[in-house]
Amino acid sequence: MDNGPALDDLVANVLAELLRLQYSAGSRTGYRRFYQRVLAYARARDIREYSEAFARQFFEDTFQVKMRELPQPVPQKLCLALRYLRCLGDYQLHGTVFRRQVKKGPYQAPDAYRAVLEAFARECDRRGYSALAARSRWNRLRAFVDYLATQGVAPEAISGQHLSNYTATLMGYHPKTVAAMLTNVRTFLRFLCSVGYHRFDLSGAVPRLRSRYYERLPSVWPADSVRRLLGAIDRGNPTGKRDYAIILLAARLGMRVGDIKALTLAALHWETKTIVLVQQKNRRSTTYPLLDDIGWALIDYLQHGRPRTSSPYVFVRHNAPFEPFAQYANFHQLITKYNRRAGIPLPGGAHGMHSLRHTLASALLEQHTPLPVIAEIMGHLSTQSTQVYLHVDLEALRRCALDPEEVLTCADPIT
Repeated sequence: MDNGPALDDLVANVLAELLRLQYSAGSRTGYRRFYQRVLAYARARDIREYSEAFARQFFEDTFQVKMRELPQPVPQKLCLALRYLRCLGDYQLHGTVFRRQVKKGPYQAPDAYRAVLEAFARECDRRGYSALAARSRWNRLRAFVDYLATQGVAPEAISGQHLSNYTATLMGYHPKTVAAMLTNVRTFLRFLCSVGYHRFDLSGAVPRLRSRYYERLPSVWPADSVRRLLGAIDRGNPTGKRDYAIILLAARLGMRVGDIKALTLAALHWETKTIVLVQQKNRRSTTYPLLDDIGWALIDYLQHGRPRTSSPYVFVRHNAPFEPFAQYANFHQLITKYNRRAGIPLPGGAHGMHSLRHTLASALLEQHTPLPVIAEIMGHLSTQSTQVYLHVDLEALRRCALDPEEVLTCADPIT
């Protein structure tokens, strides 16, 4: 076995760290009792050092289940055991214990960072970042801030060594995830310097990730599948009328989920047959055509499906008190519900509401619609975002295919 930290010392250090982080007495008791079982298992086998292999063997022998074959959903007993073992590994690698993420309730920033994070949020809002972009940036930054807080590092005391140590905690994440998280750290560090929280701009000290850039191909539905999806919706009940109009807006106009949720009654201009709104993502005013099928679907919903409510939004929940959808609702369950009802076999990849936008863009491309026009319809700021759809126009690629033997035959000899 590889030489590692003495198991007795590691357990003692983890328990001391839990006390420093102000874990409750009950929680620390749970950790202590579990680690007593770990130490007894190690002594019976004359194991003195900790390793990941030892932790895996202990878990599988104790609970008679392999880590790679955990039952779903994972029982609470196994979740706690994995958490306790993971703390040993975290402390061995990083010298601290990472707090378990609590999903309930709003995020509580560490005291030392509360003021600077509030100032950073105001700066993001001043720059016009959308709510969704701000949320993504905030979630990625939380890991960095929480790590510094566990180390007792104030904003003004951040050093290059802290940045290097934090980067090491990201091992195991996808390279694109790591790159995105480090990008947000650089932005935050530049802000700290610009407003005087730190004397130096440490953004250049954040390690660079060497990875190849690639565009993930958009998920596209076959045209017949979109029709089957819409046909599976029961338009005879109020919820079906609402869901049909929502999906139609995404499939026929390529509207983003955020724009559909934010659609107001005032945005519907029946006299000109247009929908005028400010896009949530880029905050640009956009005009959509109020196509006949969309218009009749909206009329059917507003007259016969929408609950009586004073809400200015077109689409509301159908459970009292009939409020608008939550800010981060993505309608994924809505798509899944009707997809299963229609029995549509879909290829691999994500197939939520956003994929209906991709499907519309790809269909327009197949109809030889110019990229600038597609970009305008999709709400892209430039055609660069739209060019990824070139990769899914399979028919066009087939027309451009060349016979390699013909190319080699006709090519000029190499000199």
